[in-house]
Amino acid sequence: MAGGLIQLNHGRPQPLQYVANAAFLATLFSDYLDAADTPGWYCGPNFYSTDVLRKFAETQIDYILGKNPRRMSYLVGFGNHYPKHVHHRGASIPKNKIKYSCKGGYKWRDSKKPNPNTVIGAMVAGPDKHDGFHDVRTNYNYTEPTIAGNAGLVAALVALSGDRTTTKIDKNTIFSAVPPMFPTPPPPPAPWKP
Repeated sequence: MAGGLIQLNHGRPQPLQYVANAAFLATLFSDYLDAADTPGWYCGPNFYSTDVLRKFAETQIDYILGKNPRRMSYLVGFGNHYPKHVHHRGASIPKNKIKYSCKGGYKWRDSKKPNPNTVIGAMVAGPDKHDGFHDVRTNYNYTEPTIAGNAGLVAALVALSGDRTTTKIDKNTIFSAVPPMFPTPPPPPAPWKP
């Protein structure tokens, strides 16, 4: 996209769940390479350093949090400009001690008013392939939060938190189940005896 968001679902709707998970995986891979004392990785003829992988992840999370052409945070409750018509039953139906059937909630789903309840911390589906966004509750392609997307966002935020210079990964624990990237060299031959 022109605004800097990577397109992982070929311009189809709800891109942020893919972006958040890619940011997490890029950060995790960067940490793994650091733990393996490997400065980066080749993808075809291009070399990507651990810093480049981490910077990519940061730019994608920054986009989600508001560093985008719309200056909009796609994380509900973060910043001053965020979605107010989230496609979420708990956010759109008022808490009034009345139980509503599944179809009974349609009058609030179809309402033009902002949600009576704010789902703070929920990341919505995100913009279209042209950085456009319509804050419309009935259009889940823009305003629906998903577990897959929000889990990826939380994982990416945790992976990016902390100071890399002082917080080192304990390579004996976090990546202990991952096989080494390169085979262990054979031991040196025994001394020659005549």
